[in-house]
Amino acid sequence: MALVLTEEQSMLRDSARGLISDKAPVSHLRQLRDAKDATGFSRELWKAFAEMGFSGLLVPENFGGSGLGAVEAGVVMEEIGRTLMPSPFLSTAVLAASALTRGGSDAQKAAHLPKISDGSLLAALAIDEGAKHRPLQVKLQAVRSGNGFKLSGAKAFVVDGHTADLLIVAARTGGAAGDRDGLTLFLVDPKTRGLAVERTAMVDSHNAARIEFDNVEVNADSVLGEVDQGYQLLEGVLNIGRGAVASEMVGLSEEVFGRTVTYLKERKQFGKLIGEFQALQHRAAELYIDIEITRAAVLKALQTLDGDFDKAGAAVAVAKARAGTTATRAVQEGVQMHGGMGMTDQFDIGFFMKRARVCQELFGDSNYHADQLARLKSY
Repeated sequence: MALVLTEEQSMLRDSARGLISDKAPVSHLRQLRDAKDATGFSRELWKAFAEMGFSGLLVPENFGGSGLGAVEAGVVMEEIGRTLMPSPFLSTAVLAASALTRGGSDAQKAAHLPKISDGSLLAALAIDEGAKHRPLQVKLQAVRSGNGFKLSGAKAFVVDGHTADLLIVAARTGGAAGDRDGLTLFLVDPKTRGLAVERTAMVDSHNAARIEFDNVEVNADSVLGEVDQGYQLLEGVLNIGRGAVASEMVGLSEEVFGRTVTYLKERKQFGKLIGEFQALQHRAAELYIDIEITRAAVLKALQTLDGDFDKAGAAVAVAKARAGTTATRAVQEGVQMHGGMGMTDQFDIGFFMKRARVCQELFGDSNYHADQLARLKSY
């Protein structure tokens, strides 16, 4: 398949870019941060997202969505990356919608997917428990109790967890930390007794939460997928999320590159535009090539997720690893080429550097995915 967008996907990109650039420039994030907004994103803007159909991109048509794929989700995420727009799109419209679509029962789909599609339900995926992304290291216990389970433990770095109306929680119903067998996904109401949510401040001013579970009771109908067999479902959903985050980093990288090139054409030093210095021209050219190669790798991963989902792991690992290193390079070059002003809070480039750092860690950094790729290639 050609590594270019179709006409329909290009129209989706233009539609998303128009809305996001108009309603959520980087100043929108700055304003939310400075006001210490309790929600961390604009609910009015999320409503507009839903009205445009973006919140239902991955929701099947029979549940009120568009029934589109990972490429389309990536198109929107790339535009989000250009302005660093705070939004529950990743947590709700990508991760939760994918988990419910791929693993939910008919009743679970009917109860939640239409609400995700119309923007009235926010959801979050609660996986990691430590400082690094290690989905197999789940220790949160789910012990059988009556007709259901009791959950005990804690989750960290839950994206949009403090605003979620529904949590998708990975817990261990068997085995030990590190085992693939014994993982189970649960749908949990954040208002359930024994559950405590604490908003945590991330360096990039986006939403996350720490969630404590103290004998939280859920019934058997809350199981998403099969008991003890949740790893394959979880890994598939995470791969969709990784592709989406990689797309966000492509958008972020390209925006930083564009701003930096503009600065090179405007700033004078020693009586000359600094863009005339050959050393800076070479660095800019190398970064441009890096971004374009990464864009191709990310699009290939998204296309593989849509066309051959079960075999997409290697392509996703390549895309996420490369997008992380490219975004890191882009923001470092951007700060350096802007000089001292690049280090100031008043200048937007620092926001991109912070977001790149968070995205690098989200769902596995470059080292994690290099290891994943090595394991996949050894099988």
